[in-house]
Parts: sequence; C-alpha cells; structure tokens
Amino acid sequence: MKFAAVALFLGCSVFASRYVLQSNEQSVDHSNLPVQHKVPGLRSTLESLHFGFPLLQAPVVTPSQPVEEEEEKSAELIPSLPKAQTLALIATAAAKHNVPAAFVQSIVAAESNFNCAAISPRGAVGLMQLMPATAEEFGADDPKIPAQNIDAGTRYLRWLMDRYQHKGKSMQKHVIAAYNAGPGMVDRYHGIPPFRETRTYVTRVLAFFKQFGGTLKGGPFKG
Repeated sequence: MKFAAVALFLGCSVFASRYVLQSNEQSVDHSNLPVQHKVPGLRSTLESLHFGFPLLQAPVVTPSQPVEEEEEKSAELIPSLPKAQTLALIATAAAKHNVPAAFVQSIVAAESNFNCAAISPRGAVGLMQLMPATAEEFGADDPKIPAQNIDAGTRYLRWLMDRYQHKGKSMQKHVIAAYNAGPGMVDRYHGIPPFRETRTYVTRVLAFFKQFGGTLKGGPFKG
C-alpha cells in the first residue's frame, strides 16, 4: 500500500508540475526547463518504477530573429512639366515627323490630360500613354521622359498616318481608332471597331482637335 501511495503521489506531482509549467511559461524565466531538470531524480525514479507517464518537455521556443527591413524601392519619379514646355515639345516632334501639332495635342489631351506622370492599369506610360513595346519600337529608351514619350508617340502617329493614307478623309478616324485599339482591330473591322471605348475615344480626340484649332478642310486634316 505504501508503494502504491508513493507512486500515486509522484504521478500527481508530475501532472501538477506540468500544469504549473504551462500556466506560468510566459511569466517565469525558467519555465522553459523540463520538469525532470526542475525536480532532480524524478525522471529516473519514474523509470525505475516502470510508470508510463508521458515525458514532459518544455515548449520549444524559437529565438526571435531580427526582422530585416525591406529595402525601400525608390519610386522612379516621372518629371513634371509645365504645359507650355509640353506644347513646345509637341511642336518640335510634330515638325520633325510631319504630324499636325493640334493632332498630337489632341492625343495627349485624351490620353493623359497633359499629365507627365500618368500610368494606366495596363502599363501605358506618360503623356501619350505608350505601352513599353510601342515606346521601344518607336525610339523611346525611357518613355517616362516627356521628350522621349512625345517624340515616340508622334512618330507612331506618323506611322499610322502612312498606313491609312489611302483612306482619304477618313484617315484621321482610322489613325485615332488604331492608336486606341491597335491597327490590327481597325484592319479587322475595316474602320473604327465596334467598341464603346474606342468610339468614345475617337469622338473625344476629334473634339480636342477642333478645340486646338485643327481643321479637316483642304485635306485629311491640318493644324
């Protein structure tokens, strides 16, 4: 009977120790030590008595590692530009590529409202909202730079004008629609594609063209 009482007492002590350990692991500095280290000889005593009590182990605490701060990516600032300078860049590019300045202004107004920092959800950049592939194809190494953006966009307009010059008076609408939806879509539908966005875009650009002094009289368009 004494042997059984001692064994019961030791077993209860083990579970009581486990409860105390779990309850105080956050507040007691040495709570992470296993019970057998806190009560010397307890484990060997239990093993000699052949009791199958579970081995009590302290919670494994992973040492806190210093959190490395992510390097802040410096935002590439797109330089702002006064509208007067933007118009000067448009005039230069228009004369270089033989495109009416009023027409380039109309595209810029419709695309970005003269905002050099404009970036679309699709990735189009800058004043003339050039996609990276288009910018590269038409000579803009960095389309975020206003001068390069306008020059490449105007050069693209010249390319579209040459492509649709056989359309006569409807050339301008073909060019505008192609700038918005792509020349492939214009060719597929033999004119302005039946997309609400593109049709609205063509109407807006033509309204800007008239506002900026452009005219369709005497040819496809002048200005």
